[in-house]
Amino acid sequence: MTTPGPGEGYTLSGVFTTIASAVPDNVVMVQGERRQTYAQTDAHIDAVAHFLVERGLGCHTERHDLEGHESGQDHVGLYLRNCPEYLEGMVAAFRARTVPVNINYRYVTEELRYLLHDSGVKALIYGAEFAGEVAALRDELPALTTLIQVPDGSGNALLPGAVEYGDVLQTPCPPQGMPTPQGEDAYVLYTGGTTGMPKGVLWRQHDIYVSSMGGTPFGATEPFASYEAIAEHARSGGSKVTLLMTPPMMHGAAQWSGFHIMTGGGTLVLLANTQRLDPVEALTLIGKEGVVSLPVVGDAIALPIIEEVERAQAAGQPYDLSSLASVNNGSAALTPAVKSRIFKALPNVIVLDVVGASETGMQMSSFAFNGAEGDAATFAAQPDTAVVDDGFTRLLDPGEGGGWLARKQTVPMGYLGDPEKTARTFPLIDGVRWAIPGDRAEILDDGRIVLLGRDSVTINTGGEKVFVEEVERALIHHPAVRDAIVVGRPSTRWGNEVVAVVALDEEATDESLLAEAAKHLARYKLPKEFIRVPAVVRSPSGKADYRWAKSVATT
Repeated sequence: MTTPGPGEGYTLSGVFTTIASAVPDNVVMVQGERRQTYAQTDAHIDAVAHFLVERGLGCHTERHDLEGHESGQDHVGLYLRNCPEYLEGMVAAFRARTVPVNINYRYVTEELRYLLHDSGVKALIYGAEFAGEVAALRDELPALTTLIQVPDGSGNALLPGAVEYGDVLQTPCPPQGMPTPQGEDAYVLYTGGTTGMPKGVLWRQHDIYVSSMGGTPFGATEPFASYEAIAEHARSGGSKVTLLMTPPMMHGAAQWSGFHIMTGGGTLVLLANTQRLDPVEALTLIGKEGVVSLPVVGDAIALPIIEEVERAQAAGQPYDLSSLASVNNGSAALTPAVKSRIFKALPNVIVLDVVGASETGMQMSSFAFNGAEGDAATFAAQPDTAVVDDGFTRLLDPGEGGGWLARKQTVPMGYLGDPEKTARTFPLIDGVRWAIPGDRAEILDDGRIVLLGRDSVTINTGGEKVFVEEVERALIHHPAVRDAIVVGRPSTRWGNEVVAVVALDEEATDESLLAEAAKHLARYKLPKEFIRVPAVVRSPSGKADYRWAKSVATT
């Protein structure tokens, strides 16, 4: 493929085909006994795309005739746990000029109903284990006309009118031919909904690829100049990496890191146990497959893995982790205490912290090494990132203090179906469009940025703002605290008061928990109550479920 023309840009389908042509025999995915090459996977993608086009799905309104909150393409839901079919279905949707929609497989009926209605999916690729949930809602969704069921060992029968995924893979190219994807075709990422109802963030494929999915080589400031440059990058083998895909592929961070690895012609290793994170399986696979990169989503994923590393080392039966070079963290805080345990158990690894959101893509990053852990939640700002004032009127200079974390240039078009929220989140400042999704931040004297936390879960108590992530980081320092979520609760005295929902590995008094937190926090930030639970509820990606925590704190 040649250099994209003016206004076209890269497409995610075109990127995958380019890599598959460059390194057809490289293994792109491993799961259990399944090993698929790029060429095999690209052939599967072709067949699924043929099927979608044959069903009449595609693009009906070009981007230039749409507002930022509008989609002119048909939407294809992906209701799957991690499996090769997820990647195939996603890229096939792009190839058919439709838009894949990520669906949280943990949603209950009410949440699933909302998402399917809000996204307006016309086709659904779903795991057989979810056949019952699909059957319960299909009559409420007249637009949903195409069902593709993926066998998964659950034993559920094929739903009436659905097509088995294996049969879809036999679909030839339709007589009318295939559409030509455009760089302005949409990429949609539904937010997690841990603080409110999920919203679909609309990106141009070109923009999300060059900002967050490998289109700009690591360490570079300019994206690849052409498809041929991408092909040569993959052929060279210099960036060929094996990554253990621990987060669910429905999560943006997993999709972004996956495309980063594939742009270098690398391999994604998927856990065979998709029901829960199995640290033993994860660590065994690192040695077996020569995994170089391990993505985690905060302590929720990192902690059980490092605990198993410590257990095995103490027992004199350490895992073979000689290939592991980096632990890459994003989307949730990796606390200093857990980071220190990683360096103690694995002194030669690098920990990469990445800041990003559905509305900004990958935005900031920082490296930490054994003996040089750095400051918590503190990052060097890249040229397209800034802190803006509370009124969204200007950029703050170094040393001016707190405001809103923002990004310009390659940012989303808007929120699907929501022009008002689109206007609020993507304002113009001095004629430049910025993405400001709601993260509070502080710019230091040296220009570095301290990430404080999402404003939607900030607690206003007694006239002071408390950022819950800061309190959570402080509590995790206590050796008895396994996990913690902090929320606000109505208070007649304070307006709102700080409440900590904690899961403990051993008994600990409120006094000892407060004493530890007081080492790191001002007095007004300390929790007024500790609520003990067997386990903290998080999303499959490891993000804190603040709606659940608030219900626990107020009942």
